[in-house]
Amino acid sequence: MSDPAANGQVSLLWHQYRLERRMFWRNPSAAFFNFLLPLLFLVVFGVIFRGNHKDLETVLPAVAAMSIMSTTFTALAMNITFLREQGVLKRMRGTPISTGTYLGGVGLNAVTNTAIQIVFVVLAGRLFFSIGWPPDPIQLIVFTFAGVICLASLGVALSHVIPNFDSAPAIVNAVFLPAVFVSGVSLDTKHSPAFAKDLAQVLPLGHVVTGLKGGMVAASGGLGNHLGALAVIAVWAAGGIYLAVRGFSWESARS
Repeated sequence: MSDPAANGQVSLLWHQYRLERRMFWRNPSAAFFNFLLPLLFLVVFGVIFRGNHKDLETVLPAVAAMSIMSTTFTALAMNITFLREQGVLKRMRGTPISTGTYLGGVGLNAVTNTAIQIVFVVLAGRLFFSIGWPPDPIQLIVFTFAGVICLASLGVALSHVIPNFDSAPAIVNAVFLPAVFVSGVSLDTKHSPAFAKDLAQVLPLGHVVTGLKGGMVAASGGLGNHLGALAVIAVWAAGGIYLAVRGFSWESARS
């Protein structure tokens, strides 16, 4: 027999997910930065490296990884801070929804946005830059999902230490921009300082780029050759999930 309580939580999760989708599309700026901005980067880099197939194969997974981070880490850190400071989360607390169910709906929304992003990037690479179809779809899916879980949880965790929405852009970008450049999204990693290369091995984003590259443009022997990268991402994800749930607050600290 089915558990009524479990069924109730699944129903709440579904309703929260639908609410997150409606809220997302009602915010044009969010749609722009989540979908169009990474594609603009792809167009710019595509024009610069057009005809250089090797560089384009580096650009595609780099832009895809940046898309994942902007759709999850950046968007969630900003949005949750805004909703908390505006009292929206406090009003939600008066409903039957639990912390886990709320964060689950937020996470599913991030997965949906990321999946759309990855499809856009793959199609753009195929149609405009003559990049073939992904040689290893399983690896592409696994690293996309792992990247979403990891970066989304870290974004939620970061929102807990942002004191107010006015400071959110500065704090988020202070993490986002260095991570992007250190992790190979800036493309020129051969001439990076040694400390930057070492830092890239510790941070999860560089490993997401590597995994996506093997799945999207250049088969690299399957998931068995990327267990170390998945382990790094998993460690960050575990820490992010713990901090996201542990530090979650429905109310502003000024309440």
